[in-house]
Amino acid sequence: MNKTLVIGANGQIGKQLIGQMALAKMPVKAMVRSAEQANDLEKLGAETIVADLEAALPDEAFSDCDKVVFTAGSGGKTGADKTILVDLWGAVKAVDMAKKHNIKQFVMVSARDAGDPENGTPAIKHYNICKHFADKHLLESGVPFTILRPGLLTNEAATGLITTRRPETKEAMSITRADVAACILQSLDHSETVNQVDEIYNGDTPISDAFIKAVTNRLG
Repeated sequence: MNKTLVIGANGQIGKQLIGQMALAKMPVKAMVRSAEQANDLEKLGAETIVADLEAALPDEAFSDCDKVVFTAGSGGKTGADKTILVDLWGAVKAVDMAKKHNIKQFVMVSARDAGDPENGTPAIKHYNICKHFADKHLLESGVPFTILRPGLLTNEAATGLITTRRPETKEAMSITRADVAACILQSLDHSETVNQVDEIYNGDTPISDAFIKAVTNRLG
């Protein structure tokens, strides 16, 4: 079984995803920036490769993988320059490498307002614009994709319940990081998520059913 490369594996969502994949016995390669981060993820059961998303990406990160998850982010404490380098340019480079290596599915963890940055949250407009163009590059690349656009991320316990329909109030537009990780896991193992773009929020539908329901709703 080929591996899944997780870019941003040391982030909060990435670590939870690595743990969930290890429990599911899914082969995973974690891309991290340092040997110290690698040691932590190897304890969770991941193979690791040290590489810098702001530099050229190594072929060996992708060569024995058939799927890629991009859940890297510059973080809320960095400036717009880092957001451009990581959330936009880093994602573009990862998509290009995925195309070069004939990756069968690229799961992009995007943002709720990436589809319409002009009407998103003004304070993070630059972030939503970067996510918008990263998504656009993936959509136009020809690489099979799954784009997940989570709402406000929280650190509460997983619920296992989501909705792909945007809630009516901003207060309800949130999702736990653990549930985002579970949505990624679902996407990697179920064909109905391929070539789909979905916003995800905590809701009342089991994750295992929510993506099928979303496809059914799109088909009318």
